[in-house]
Amino acid sequence: MEEKYQDLRYGERGALLSLVTYMILAALKLTIGIYAGSIALRADGFNNVTDIVVSIAVLIGLRVSQKPPDKDHPYGHWKAESIAALIASFIIMVVGIQVLIDAISSFYTGNYHAPDPIAAWVGGFGFVVMMFVYLYNRKLAKKINSQAIDSVAKDNLSDALVSLGATLGIIGAQFGIAWLDPVLAIIVGLIICHTAWGIFRNSSHSLTDGVSESELEQIEATTEQIEQVLSVKRVKARYYGNNLIVDLVIELDQTISFTEAHNISTLVENQVKQQHQALDVHVHVEPQS
Repeated sequence: MEEKYQDLRYGERGALLSLVTYMILAALKLTIGIYAGSIALRADGFNNVTDIVVSIAVLIGLRVSQKPPDKDHPYGHWKAESIAALIASFIIMVVGIQVLIDAISSFYTGNYHAPDPIAAWVGGFGFVVMMFVYLYNRKLAKKINSQAIDSVAKDNLSDALVSLGATLGIIGAQFGIAWLDPVLAIIVGLIICHTAWGIFRNSSHSLTDGVSESELEQIEATTEQIEQVLSVKRVKARYYGNNLIVDLVIELDQTISFTEAHNISTLVENQVKQQHQALDVHVHVEPQS
């Protein structure tokens, strides 16, 4: 259990790095976007503003999740991260819709022109920085096996690609394709909304104890590999934050002793924990019918 908490503390480093980077890039892009008259760069800046919200949500979730079980929360506070992410998804969706409204309005009113070339330099700088942050968080996520930091890393990559797209739009506008700038802003707005939907879907799935059928089948297969297990009658699982909790009902030979049954159930617990990174595994033993 202490190792899980230690991983959460390591995960805070990745979320904090993303937060500081997004704050700097958002301020830079919004300022230069307004100065240079680039709708795409401003939209990219607003995208980074939503990323600030996500990073704060992840940080809060990781911090609250580290609180040990208490009288009101006997299973711990693991779901705090999912709740924070759910709230963040609503905020991100609002920002995405606003970016779309502004970009579409500018496109249809013809209120667009070639932005100052400095906007392209800022967009390119944002792309390079976010690629470095993505590589760091991807490595960290693999090291501590964190779904939260893995999601942050994927968001970093998405932001790097958004910055690249905005940069290409600004460059294209320099060659007489001024409408490309608001079009890229529309695409950025759609990406923001898509990100919000993905976070909402994943967090709501976790909060409603959703687990994929394939994952349950893999857990069952792992259990059946143990020679003494005659059959798996039932397998259930749920997530507390990013931590998997498994409930198993297995059948054993009815002639074995209580001690043997206990040892086999312990073997099952350890095997499932090791193979599926489960936080806890509950095994109920029944005699073969």
